[in-house]
Amino acid sequence: MNPILLARVTAAGCLAGSGVIHAQLYLTGYRTIPWIGPAFLLQASGSFAVALLLLLSSAAVLRLAAAALAAGALVGFIASRTIGILGFVEYGLLPAPQALISVLVEIGALALLAVPFLDRTAARPALSLSR
Repeated sequence: MNPILLARVTAAGCLAGSGVIHAQLYLTGYRTIPWIGPAFLLQASGSFAVALLLLLSSAAVLRLAAAALAAGALVGFIASRTIGILGFVEYGLLPAPQALISVLVEIGALALLAVPFLDRTAARPALSLSR
């Protein structure tokens, strides 16, 4: 399998994994937290939709949307443990194990989405010996 395609498919899997975690947390209690609950539902829905579309296309806008979702989830995670978000604060890697898994799949998605930019052969134009 083409390494760029493999990275895209695996990034889609990571993004879907993040969606599963956010959906599960929404259903098991976060839905009752004002603003945070709807944000978790939006994160889950967006992650599922973009992951599916990423399987079907390598369009730059989809890769950008996937990166934005993963990065946004990480920023939200960090903010919720430092400055808080609208009065909502969490501590450490709780809830366990979802917090740690979420961070890992979101970092994984970002790393995998960067693969096409790191592939030197994909960026080079083909050399033509004829004029």
